Amino acid sequence: MMHYRAVIKRTDDWWIGWLVDLPGVNAQERTREELLESLREGAKDMLETEVPFEPGFEMEKVEVPEPEWVFKQACLN
Repeated sequence: MMHYRAVIKRTDDWWIGWLVDLPGVNAQERTREELLESLREGAKDMLETEVPFEPGFEMEKVEVPEPEWVFKQACLN
């Protein structure tokens, strides 16, 4: 399972939010739950989009350790 940081906020009758780690994935919904589901779907769609490559280019996965804020937040819960 992949994890991305979501910034969300209730504004009047709407919930708005975006994924910090996937620019372009944002949503606006009536409920918090609908907003989070829209962000999940947006991330899934973006990550499944085929990326065309020119000859000689390759796709690589890069492992990055969890940032320190994840550990601090886990300790608070």
